[in-house]
Amino acid sequence: MQSLATKSLLVDTTRITLRINHKEFEQLCQDNPDLRLELTATGELVTMAPAGYESSKKNGDLYYQVATWSRSTQLGDVFDSSGGFTLPSGAVRSPDVTWIEKSKLENIPPDTTFPLVAPDFVIELRSKTDSLKTLQAKMQEYRTNGVRLGWLIDPQNQWVEIYRLGQGIEILESPKILSGEDVLPEFILDLSSIW
Repeated sequence: MQSLATKSLLVDTTRITLRINHKEFEQLCQDNPDLRLELTATGELVTMAPAGYESSKKNGDLYYQVATWSRSTQLGDVFDSSGGFTLPSGAVRSPDVTWIEKSKLENIPPDTTFPLVAPDFVIELRSKTDSLKTLQAKMQEYRTNGVRLGWLIDPQNQWVEIYRLGQGIEILESPKILSGEDVLPEFILDLSSIW
């Protein structure tokens, strides 16, 4: 008889790909509210481990800064990593921080679970267990689907990759601040808690 540790090891070394449609995804999320799930544009179910202590603390700080700015400007709404959004490609993604302009939010029916909307701004914070390649692919996906500004913050390499709609990727090494540019007017992100 196999021990639980051995069974876990077998599961960890086997990659299982499950493809589902949007209706099944929504039902799965409703039936399992404690799971962190995403859906790719091709219908592949993506499971995500909970964030570790340090990543969670850093995510909280990033969300707080954007939320404080958003509340003061009233230009739109900010969402944390538990909010899911359906991109035009059909992928359902949950960035660590998402901001959407008010005009886009007005067209979303109130009973929608994962609204079809391209956020205006996203942040992905790389945790120790995240694959950089996977996060870079997500950032490209956001940009391709109309996200105007995205920041991939990588504490391991101490850099930020900036993704802008219709432009190349800019990489900044250990920046102290980031500007929200014309997407988040007058917003300045303080990165002192990240490095």
